[in-house]
Amino acid sequence: MSWLSSSQGVVLTAYHHSSKDRAVGESHGQGGEEATSSRRYGQYTMNQETTQTKEKPPFDRSNSQDSLDELSMEDYWNEIDNIKKSSENRQDQEVVVVKEPDEGELEEEWLKEAGLSNLFGESAGDPQESMVFLSTLTRTQAAAVQKRVETVSQTLRKKNKQYHIPDVRDIFAQQAESKEKAPDGTESQSARTNENKYQGKDDQASSLVVGEKKLMPLVPEEAPASETDINLEVSFAEQAVNQKESSKDRTQKSKCNDVSLLSFRLPKDKTGTTKIGDLAPQDMKKVCYLALIELTALYDVLGIELKQQKAVKIKTKDSGLFCVPLTVLLEQDQRKVPGTRIPLIFQKLISRIEEGGLETEGLLRIPGAAIRIKNLCQELEAKFYEGTFNWESVKQHDAASLLKLFIRELPQPLLSGEYLKAFQAVQNLPTKKQQLQALNLLVLLLPDVNRDTLKALLEFLQRVIDNKEENKMNVKNVAMVMAPNLFMCHALGLKSSEQQEFAMAAGTANTMHLMIKYQKLLWTIPKFLVNQVRKQNTENLKKDRKTMKKLLKKMAYDRDKYDKQDRSTNDADVPQGVIRVQAPHLSKVSMAIQLTEELKASDVLARFLSQESGIAQTLKKGEVFLYEVGGNIGERCLDDDTYMKDLYQLNPNAEWVIKSKPS
Repeated sequence: MSWLSSSQGVVLTAYHHSSKDRAVGESHGQGGEEATSSRRYGQYTMNQETTQTKEKPPFDRSNSQDSLDELSMEDYWNEIDNIKKSSENRQDQEVVVVKEPDEGELEEEWLKEAGLSNLFGESAGDPQESMVFLSTLTRTQAAAVQKRVETVSQTLRKKNKQYHIPDVRDIFAQQAESKEKAPDGTESQSARTNENKYQGKDDQASSLVVGEKKLMPLVPEEAPASETDINLEVSFAEQAVNQKESSKDRTQKSKCNDVSLLSFRLPKDKTGTTKIGDLAPQDMKKVCYLALIELTALYDVLGIELKQQKAVKIKTKDSGLFCVPLTVLLEQDQRKVPGTRIPLIFQKLISRIEEGGLETEGLLRIPGAAIRIKNLCQELEAKFYEGTFNWESVKQHDAASLLKLFIRELPQPLLSGEYLKAFQAVQNLPTKKQQLQALNLLVLLLPDVNRDTLKALLEFLQRVIDNKEENKMNVKNVAMVMAPNLFMCHALGLKSSEQQEFAMAAGTANTMHLMIKYQKLLWTIPKFLVNQVRKQNTENLKKDRKTMKKLLKKMAYDRDKYDKQDRSTNDADVPQGVIRVQAPHLSKVSMAIQLTEELKASDVLARFLSQESGIAQTLKKGEVFLYEVGGNIGERCLDDDTYMKDLYQLNPNAEWVIKSKPS
């Protein structure tokens, strides 16, 4: 597909070689409204006022620098046709019509999703709990929250609600109070940080503060990230602001170069890369709140409308395999296989496809016979959980068709009902890098079962692509085939005009391409979000200590004695520059390890396991991990390449524990 700029709008061209479609294109090219009926042939000029179809001769390679493979959307449209054929006998789920929410209700729901519901409504009171959270936001994140609070406030006033309505100036005014003088008469570190932040000098706090100690800066000033690096240390929205403030020529050049997919990479972080699943649940919850605010801020900066889809009430089956909510499926499966995180039928279908060999030509593209697929569905529903279904009778292409059917027949899309529109809007972001950043945040927002199932799907698709020489399915082919199954949702009634469908085809195929090729990035939690969580934990810890000191003072305890004990807790038996590593689940023995510049988490694990006896000697690499516990983080599993001295400086009050990862 090629996108060509013109003074009238955006021209979309596509070519399909079949004689049938050529005949349709020729007959409809005669003029009038009939000319819009062929989506595979011809030329569409899209703008807000008019949509016209112009006659276009068959594909002429000399008119484009793109290859025929890049221009042709044949795989996409063939998949659409296959979906329509397979759904002719499908019974749609009954959708309960709900009142369309107004903007204020949507923004109120947004604030709840962002963990800020106590700022408004009948439950509103002292928003002190949210103040710590708000104080850690970047400029763009704070602006996104402020915009939604204002909308909710205006809506509530119009409805003459009697309960407390916050004034946005009151909410954010408390952040300015951090500029009060410290006890020694100097301006506090947090005040200086906030001043820099709101003057636009930094993305967020220019350094992380633990206690009164200023730690390493988030971004080295002398080493700007290259265009192919995905910078996870600075807020994505702040990066977008900085890019917009740079010269237009540079921005235009970036867009031109963006046509070909760059080889983006994640620079190494000395304090370790954080993956989904590495953080304790309480910290992951904070990450999700921040990810929603950051995604909204990014879309705001780039002028893209981000509207959460109101959850549609759908009457669904409470048992079975197909057309069953993922959460219901997982509950069924966990009764049979405790601890499973991905629906068993989904796992079995992938396994069956792989048993047939991933070298099969046209894998995923060639559909199974519609009648046979329907019969297999009925038989699976009756026999799968009984264990009597004969999997040997399922052909490989049938299994692939069943897998795609399972995905698109979910009552709520795999990409979630709330965020499907946001996933679709990714195609409207200006650069590939920003599209990847948005996808990263969106994956963080998915429910656990959706995210785990999506991860299994993308990993499987990559294995298919790894055999592209034999199966003729490269990443573009796979993206085009899978995009309609993930991005079209009949249950939500997301119907569009033919021209919108044509435009969305290229965009969703591109988004699917990004998700497959850069899936490792999608499961990485950006460092700036983890640092914001660290700061929240630090501020909450300070608040708790102040409360405890007041309580102790009232109880007539010696306050100085408490302070002395508090300061010495972590350093009582451990010399400076030494960490004590424990493995309570494996052994009662702990080990003191001297920190050096080159000491990594993998070295700590190897040293501990090599000197342990008994069960520790039987453990293999990947069965146990080193964890950072406490201090300014709840719990975090460390990757092997984490430099321990750098992490120790970031969180000096942490404990270091070796244990297995929960399943």
